[in-house]
Amino acid sequence: MGRKLDILFGRNSKTSKLKTLLGLAISRLAVLKNQRKVRCTQGRNDVAQLLRLGHHERALIRVEHVIKDQNMLDVFVLIEGYCHLLTERFVLIQNQRDCPHELTEAISSLIFAASRFGESPELHEIRRIFTSRYGKEFADSAVELSNSCGVNPQMIQKMSTKQPSLESRMKVMKEIASENGITLEFDEFSSSRIELEQESNLRENRNQTEPRKQADVGGNSESFGRTRPEKDSHHFKAELDREKQFYGSMEAEEFTDVASAAQAAFESAAYAAVAARAAVELSRFENQDKRFR
Repeated sequence: MGRKLDILFGRNSKTSKLKTLLGLAISRLAVLKNQRKVRCTQGRNDVAQLLRLGHHERALIRVEHVIKDQNMLDVFVLIEGYCHLLTERFVLIQNQRDCPHELTEAISSLIFAASRFGESPELHEIRRIFTSRYGKEFADSAVELSNSCGVNPQMIQKMSTKQPSLESRMKVMKEIASENGITLEFDEFSSSRIELEQESNLRENRNQTEPRKQADVGGNSESFGRTRPEKDSHHFKAELDREKQFYGSMEAEEFTDVASAAQAAFESAAYAAVAARAAVELSRFENQDKRFR
């Protein structure tokens, strides 16, 4: 009789497994939330230290990682809430073959999150069960974010791969500065200045890395009493490449104390000096090369 009722109401072993998976997902999310909170706290501390040392541009880069960590923490909270809701309303899932209207957002959002989040195998299994129960079209609608897919807009925004805007990064940086009693001189550090500096750096890097044809003047440029431009250009480009790699590694750096941050600042200044010299020398040799062509 019980088996017949299960068939009549659409109950099966998969839906029974679903409740267990929801509980396991909640337990895993608790661990992931704690880990992400630690990362957020460390990231905000790093930004505060950089601001104290006056490294505003580097702080702005570090803020981007803080925003992404906070977004994922918010997503974890949403997923956890949906798992609790589905556990409480589990009888609706068991007794209705179609997706219950009041649970559409929760189920669609979990399917969407599972398609973009790989740290919870339970979530992927939950997605598979819902796909099997409500159909591939229902699941694809949530994954592809089609019209009326039901996915929570906040979750879509939080899980976006877009880079945080300059305004949002500046806002978070101001909040961190205020929390730590740090006064920012925005007359010298403004949004427009940041944008101009970033565009200038991007344009300069692009110009420095563009391939340039080197002419061989008479087969022997040393006869003019100067160093071969090809050799020196490659040398100074190598200097600039090392500088770029150094700054690239700084984006993922996390300081444990003020002393380490100060040391990094000293090294950064040294590399910046080398890069400036390299850029000047490279320009000089290229100008000389043009005169002898």
